Amino acid sequence: MTDSGPEAVTPTDAATVQAGPVPDPAAPAPLEVSRVPTGNVEVDALLERLGDADHLAADGHVEVYEDVHRGLRDALTALDVRPGLPAPTRPPAAPA
Repeated sequence: MTDSGPEAVTPTDAATVQAGPVPDPAAPAPLEVSRVPTGNVEVDALLERLGDADHLAADGHVEVYEDVHRGLRDALTALDVRPGLPAPTRPPAAPA
């Protein structure tokens, strides 16, 4: 005789069904850090790049962080350059 009714569910199976799948602790998890726009298009793009690390394993974060750090350093260095003043090409000649 075959039983055509629903299969019996054990208590552990019922807990798994209600709780959903168990997340993999080794899987990347987004940090969900909010980023406030600075108003500088270049800097804002670099800050958004930080979000790329949310989808990578921890060993992939270094590349993203170094890329963003390099870009921010370049943006800060560019602030030190005065527009309109040419950089000296050689020291001025001493008076004779």
